[in-house]
Amino acid sequence: MKRVVVGGHTRNIGKTQTACAILAETADLGWTAVKMTRFGHGMCATDGKPCDCAVNDPVHPYVVAEERNRDGSEDTCRMLRAGARRAWWLRAPLAQLGLAMPALEERIADDSHVLFESNSGLDFFTPDLYVAVLDARVEDFKDSARRHLERASAFVLAAPDVQPPWPWFDPELLRRKPTFQLDDPRLSEWVRQAIGVNS
Repeated sequence: MKRVVVGGHTRNIGKTQTACAILAETADLGWTAVKMTRFGHGMCATDGKPCDCAVNDPVHPYVVAEERNRDGSEDTCRMLRAGARRAWWLRAPLAQLGLAMPALEERIADDSHVLFESNSGLDFFTPDLYVAVLDARVEDFKDSARRHLERASAFVLAAPDVQPPWPWFDPELLRRKPTFQLDDPRLSEWVRQAIGVNS
């Protein structure tokens, strides 16, 4: 199984856009797409609303649901429209993601190419590629993204002409690794070559 992770330092910076571009331009690989969403403590895995199900209902600490609606607005629907053969959405409170991973692994065990949209999976497996999306116009930088930044195989820059606003950020990273802009068609070709699949 080839695993590609598309992550980023915060929300709404182009992660799904990047994932969908890869799925669309390499659809012949028959991708399974996985969206991983972590909720804070006291949030329901089913719908993301406040509740204490993870405490009072140990059978209900997470949800791994297959997306079948290609016409919806959810990210998993967009992934299906982009060309994913199947799409799963894993939703779990912050502390319960580890419990959900065996259930997810069981569902994707027979898949040859899996694309994950989330940094969270990096805490549980080593992917073949990790593509990190950065937007220097947005100061917020999640701890999980910062923790795994050095593991990035390549970067996608949503604002390539803006200097990174993070004082601790080493710009040398962007010179040492392949760097692409959003919607750069070379990214998908690079992914294909990097996982050892010929055009």
